[in-house]
This record gives sequence, C-alpha cells and structure tokens, in this order.
Amino acid sequence: MPTPITFISTNNKWEQRFGYARLARAGDLVLIGGTVAIDASGNPFAPGDAGAQTTRCYEIIETVLKEAGLDRFAIMRSRIFSTDITQAEKVGLAHYAFFAAHNPSHTPALTHVGTSELIAPEFVVEIECEAWAGESQK
Repeated sequence: MPTPITFISTNNKWEQRFGYARLARAGDLVLIGGTVAIDASGNPFAPGDAGAQTTRCYEIIETVLKEAGLDRFAIMRSRIFSTDITQAEKVGLAHYAFFAAHNPSHTPALTHVGTSELIAPEFVVEIECEAWAGESQK
C-alpha cells in the first residue's frame, strides 16, 4: 500500500499564487519549503535584520510542524539562504538559540548559503528544513 502524502499550507500569498504547501509529509519524512520572515499580516518582518528574520522563519516553521503533530526537535537539517553573508554570526546565533539552547543534544545539520536575492528585497533570510517524524535516536 502506498504511503499517503499530506500537505499543509500556511496560506501566505506565495503559496496561494504559486501553488505549493509549506509542509509535505510522506510517512516519517517531512519537508518544509522555503520560508521567509513575514508577520501575522503577511508583511516582511524586521527587514534587513538576518538574526530577527532567522528567528521568525523558525517560528513559522515550528507552527506548521505543530500542525503536523511535531515540534522543532523533529528537524534534522536546515538550509539557510542569506543575501547578506556578513550577518552569518547573527544567523548562526539565532539557529543556536532555536535549537541547542533548548536542547543541547539536538544539533541538526546546517547549511548556510549566500545568495544574491530572495523573493523580495526586504528579506535577507530564507530557510527550508527536513524533519523526521519517526522515533528519536536519543
């Protein structure tokens, strides 16, 4: 019997316009699509501030994970795209605060890539993640 695939959307303007979901799950594999920092009204959050945008992206990601019955500690890998690599320290510290500061044994794989631009100039960070819904290896 094939594994059912579940899609969860946060209904932001890009998901609706371009036809994608924030999260896709097939069995224990969970993929979270590129997430930029928007506020509750869909406006850019903290334009130009990579640390604040990293934190906000992870908050959005955690919200959709909770809808799938998971939490931040299901994340196994993050890819962070940044238009201002000089803010790498802020990005790294925000990543640390979200994960290791809450659970020092949970240190997911991380790739931080510099890129020339994202979906709009106000955004300096975009994050995508892969998560695992199966048993923990604690």
